[in-house]
Formats: sequence, C-alpha cells, structure tokens
Amino acid sequence: MIPEIDVRTLTAKKISEGTLSFSFPPEVDLLEIPFTAFEGEIAAELSYRIFEDDSVEVTGRIAFVLAGSCSRCLGEARRRFEGGVEGYFLRGEGDGENYGYTGGKVHLDELLRDSLMFALPARLLCDACTQWENE
Repeated sequence: MIPEIDVRTLTAKKISEGTLSFSFPPEVDLLEIPFTAFEGEIAAELSYRIFEDDSVEVTGRIAFVLAGSCSRCLGEARRRFEGGVEGYFLRGEGDGENYGYTGGKVHLDELLRDSLMFALPARLLCDACTQWENE
C-alpha cells in the first residue's frame, strides 16, 4: 500500500521533513517488454519536505526486479533496476509541471507511476548479452 503525506497533521505538529520507506505492487500493464514480468514488489525510499506555503517536495529512489526472456537471445534473464523519484506538489490543482493535492493529503500514486515509467528499460538483457553489448 502506498502511504499518503498528511500535510495538515504534520504542519500542526510542526513537522516539515520526513522519510518514507515502503513497497508496493507494480502496475503490470506498464511493462511492455515481451516475455518479461516484475518479480516481487517495487521498493521505495522517499524523503519529503513541506514548505511554508504548504507545497511539498518529494525525492528519493525506487528499485525493482524484472525477470523473463532476454530480448536478444531469449535466454533466461533477471536484472535489478533503480530509478529516481522527484516531484513537487502544490495545494489545489497541478499546473502540468507540478502535481496537485487536495484535502490536505498528498497522494503519491501518480508520482510513483510516472517514476516507474521513466525507470523501465526498453528491453531486458541476460548477463551474456549485456557483456556483449558493452564491449
């Protein structure tokens, strides 16, 4: 389950910074590499900062494992990937560059989905094909 950042409660407690560590199930429809699947959940390590205007900055990393057939030789492949998470939330509507939030709570679902899309590779290669490609 993806946690929320309760800006109202944190501001009332005079807490302006914090960290979140959690895992969540991947959206399998995001993965377009044939014969490949997510192995397990996605791990997230995030930090947040609440500013005086109630805007919220969220940064961190996500990590996940893909397993399946190599996109080049169709052999068995398994590889761990990481990606950055960076988002800025404004109270009210987002403006196209930044995310928005209402009700005093920042929902991280869309930010994490976007971050996962950017972290996904175009293909999955086995160790042999990765070495061959890097030579």
